[in-house]
Amino acid sequence: MNRLFSLVLGVSLLVQGAQFVEQARAADRYPVKPINFIVPLEAGSDGDILARPLCQKASAALGQPVMIVNKPGAGSTIGVREVHMSKPDGYTIGSAPITLVTNKLQGILPYDHHDFTSFGTFYMFNHVIIASNKTAHPFKTIQEVIAFAKKNPGEVKLATAGVGQSLWIAAQAFIDGTGISVNAIPQTGAGGSTILQAAGGHVDIAVVGIGAAKSQLDAGNVRLLAVIGTKRALPPYDYAPTLKEVGYDINWETFGIVIGPPKMPKDVTDRLVKAFEGAATDPEYVKFLNGINAYPFYLAPDKINKFMDERQEVARKIMDRSGLLKKN
Repeated sequence: MNRLFSLVLGVSLLVQGAQFVEQARAADRYPVKPINFIVPLEAGSDGDILARPLCQKASAALGQPVMIVNKPGAGSTIGVREVHMSKPDGYTIGSAPITLVTNKLQGILPYDHHDFTSFGTFYMFNHVIIASNKTAHPFKTIQEVIAFAKKNPGEVKLATAGVGQSLWIAAQAFIDGTGISVNAIPQTGAGGSTILQAAGGHVDIAVVGIGAAKSQLDAGNVRLLAVIGTKRALPPYDYAPTLKEVGYDINWETFGIVIGPPKMPKDVTDRLVKAFEGAATDPEYVKFLNGINAYPFYLAPDKINKFMDERQEVARKIMDRSGLLKKN
């Protein structure tokens, strides 16, 4: 019996040793083929717009194509789940918006930022409130919106992203913080879908990221009213005040993070961290971010969980008030 146990143990150790050697060799060679980069949002959304040039920079550093694969839907859970379930070999990675910290709060994903391999954050942007120029209520200031909504509860139509997503949280913070009553209409997508509702005159106002709104702002289909953030947008959109400037202490900003499945080999992880840190801080990428009113925001992996824990607590309070919090 002891001889049999020793034999089984010996074979097991040999197999583990061979696997370790193979992983080490794979890491030395990594990457030897294109890398799929899953964006859990639709094409044209802020997260998609910001990920594409980042991946081009990372591709140059890695020596292999980093190919965008859009997997939108279900509050970004479809794409995020696919990253989590992928083989941890570094050939399927992706990005996640701030919903990575909120979906678990709603009980729609069993995991959050603690359950992935993180390679770093790469942008931050403010949410903004825009008004359609094609509705019966073409609001010109945020004060007009607030005053009208208080006198006419439920009449103002407000579009935002799906329930629980970052834009939705920003919208709820705006509604709760100002004490107004509006007809909130969540969209199935993220910023790309929301901006079209306002541009087409289907809603009066919308909460979006300024990157997604830029083309419609420049075309004159929508008007920028206010920023839900700590500072105004960059020129030429710096004319719109923050909500705090008009008397409401309301703030919610979002960011993007590059993630991979759990338990990735250290050598592969280190290679990806280096590539995406270089991409996120590259002067050309920073210039691109500023050009669409986003901000460079790189956090190293060892600082990410603490930062995201803090944002999760903010979202927890909003979801609790809205009856969405899944209490364990």
